[in-house]
Amino acid sequence: MKNNHQPNHGADAQVGSIFFTTKHIKMNHVNLIGKVTSAPRFYELPNGRKIAQFTMSTNETYLDDNGETQKKNHWHRMSAWGRWVQVMQELGSVGMDIAVEGKLTTRFYQKGGEKRFISEVEVNDLVIL
Repeated sequence: MKNNHQPNHGADAQVGSIFFTTKHIKMNHVNLIGKVTSAPRFYELPNGRKIAQFTMSTNETYLDDNGETQKKNHWHRMSAWGRWVQVMQELGSVGMDIAVEGKLTTRFYQKGGEKRFISEVEVNDLVIL
């Protein structure tokens, strides 16, 4: 008896998850849990929009080739807009544990005739742990 309950994805479909296919999905999504490692700096842009910039660190634990546990720290540039600026002004401090959901952004500027790039995580949601 033929099983008619199998989905027909077609010849070029790619199943990347039991929840959705990945053929046409492109995501920019970052989740980090770590510590604030620099005092937030606050700026107001010429258009009146405010931004808070700070760094946070996360830790990675892994086994090396000898089976020994190793730890590695990662530092991340963060930018917070809107209501998160006020949260960081009132509560943001070095050493604070936070969870952040956001997206990776890249911008550039000129310095000494040289183009420089900066990548940072733009905060969409922030939880103080």
